[in-house]
Amino acid sequence: MAPDYLVIVESPAKAKTIEKYLGKKYKVKASVGHVRDLPRSQTGIDVENNYEPKYITIRGKGPVLQELKSAAKKAKKIFLASDPDREGEAIAWHLAHSLGIDEDSECRVVFNEITKDAVKEAFKHPRAINRDRVDAQQARRILDRLVGYNISPILWKKVKKGLSAGRVQSVALRLIIDRENEIRNFKPEEYWSITGLFGKGKKEFTAAFHGDGKKKIKLPDRQSVDAILAKLDGSDFEVAELEKKERKRNPAPPFTTSSLQQEAARKLNFRARKTMMLAQQLYEGINVGKEGSVGLITYMRTDSTRISDTAKKEAGDFILADYGQEYLAPGERASKQKNSQDAHEAIRPTSVLRTPASMKSVLSNDQLKLYRLIWERFIASRMAPAVLDTVTADLRQGDVVFRATGSQVKFQGFMKVYVEGEDDKEDVKQKMLPPLEKGDIVKSLKIDPKQHFTQPPPRYSEARLVKTMEELGIGRPSTYAPTLDTIQKRGYVSLDAKRFVPTELGEIVHSLVSEFFPEIIDVEFTAEMEKDLDSIEDGKNEWVNVIDSFYKDFEKRLKVAEEEMEKVVIKDEPAGEDCEKCGSPMVIKMGRYGKFMACSNFPDCRNTKPILKKIGVTCPKCKKGEVVERKSKTKRIFYSCDQYPECDFISWDKPVSRPCPKCSSLLVEKKLKKGKQIQCSECDYKEQPQQ
Repeated sequence: MAPDYLVIVESPAKAKTIEKYLGKKYKVKASVGHVRDLPRSQTGIDVENNYEPKYITIRGKGPVLQELKSAAKKAKKIFLASDPDREGEAIAWHLAHSLGIDEDSECRVVFNEITKDAVKEAFKHPRAINRDRVDAQQARRILDRLVGYNISPILWKKVKKGLSAGRVQSVALRLIIDRENEIRNFKPEEYWSITGLFGKGKKEFTAAFHGDGKKKIKLPDRQSVDAILAKLDGSDFEVAELEKKERKRNPAPPFTTSSLQQEAARKLNFRARKTMMLAQQLYEGINVGKEGSVGLITYMRTDSTRISDTAKKEAGDFILADYGQEYLAPGERASKQKNSQDAHEAIRPTSVLRTPASMKSVLSNDQLKLYRLIWERFIASRMAPAVLDTVTADLRQGDVVFRATGSQVKFQGFMKVYVEGEDDKEDVKQKMLPPLEKGDIVKSLKIDPKQHFTQPPPRYSEARLVKTMEELGIGRPSTYAPTLDTIQKRGYVSLDAKRFVPTELGEIVHSLVSEFFPEIIDVEFTAEMEKDLDSIEDGKNEWVNVIDSFYKDFEKRLKVAEEEMEKVVIKDEPAGEDCEKCGSPMVIKMGRYGKFMACSNFPDCRNTKPILKKIGVTCPKCKKGEVVERKSKTKRIFYSCDQYPECDFISWDKPVSRPCPKCSSLLVEKKLKKGKQIQCSECDYKEQPQQ
């Protein structure tokens, strides 16, 4: 007997999980993503006819669509249960069009989590397809197509084939290039610090020079340091001021797409793409044993921190039972983010009772790591603030004041479960001061002046770039990971120590786009466009008007670019060595992933080799060659001898030019979770590298 109802979702994994919940009357099938899209071979937009898009069945999707049509004919009612965002709404609309379903009928079902209760409840409240949301997705797709399919061919003609420009990717590239220019133009400034080691009784602690008791004093050079040191007379300092404060630290809210990508990068070393792939698996369903397949987390594309009342209660009961009353959060904490698309929830576990420990046997290592991160962050967000006791002591001798600060966790609160990571600085370590009272005399044991230089701003990591894009209002949760992927695949940026560096090709493309299409790389313009897309979804704007206001100026710029953009010839540089295969000069060429050496006798000789970066260290094995930096197939850096294959020296750690002072073996620079350490490759000798 044929089932009464057909339910269509995007993925087979999701279909399997949902079918189990709905029972025998329901058949759940997967569309495997979109079934219709704009054609790849042409722009597919009729700009003369209100930007009418020309949708076609995606190549290879014919059999899937045929199977869905066949199942639809046998069903009394069809439900479209694609994801609860703009993209999901558009998939439902395209399916309705392809299967002849009335989009105004109650055919659309949405749920934020794939659990039995949530799915069954959603099917009690089907609705019509939200055309405003579909129009917002369609407007984004058309805008991106108009930009990409019009600028890219110009770049192919003027620079090289395979290049592209896009609305969001061009702004992301601009941010990376702007930061690189800041670094190049940065002029370090000298400054000094004076650190003192002080003692009270048998206890020692540190304090830093602060000022004269009235104001903070900067130390720009050695002379200013010497002037301070000259004022010191003896080792006695008086505790002139003492301030004790109790400080509260609140937990971070539950994850949004952006904050999950950032935190997974910081704490788990996951790339944005990997984080989203794992989150998709956790959302769509994991076989947990007796219960079968169940979604472990809520929908992972969201910019809201809202939490359902049911989830709050379950978390509260769990915290009460496992940690006690004092660890419960006082009152309401989660709130909706500005710009958040709709009433989505934050990313959270579908049940806090499925603890990471209880899920260990059913999840892969990486799935478990991400699930634990989401679970801990959510539980911590519902817990009480941490309470810290902080002490600030001013140590005075004459008009020279050193300041010591210390803090101690008085009550862990949420920190018992989870502490948010940080991007470009190490977590501040707890530092205790001995018991001090105003008027106490302490002894200075050592006064240590140090020279420093200001540092340029750091290059963007994936986490920092996602955060910046979110803060500037560029892109949406679903676009961050694909954008970062695209600029790397095109060869516009490379990763150096997990930081984005623009390539020469990236800089060439950026300069051309910024000259002829300045609005495409304008941060404010792109953020305003995101607001316009939101206004379409809110029913406050017509999608045709939004596209028309953009395209009128854009079309004029296209004509100017076609006529005036000069052809860029990327010349080959002489490499300064001959080809070992045919004797012709080698040249340096620009490739997709940066520069490489190739024989100038191409195509008769196809010899190529990487440009090796020497690190100034003689090979410790053969003593003849030099150690060079290479990259493995997975883009991981390693070090080997430039005489390979004659010498097979290899090291994942960067060799240091001097031998171990203890056993004369090779010293290497080891990367640790926080910073670097120099250590011997043979014995137990270790030292901190000089800053």
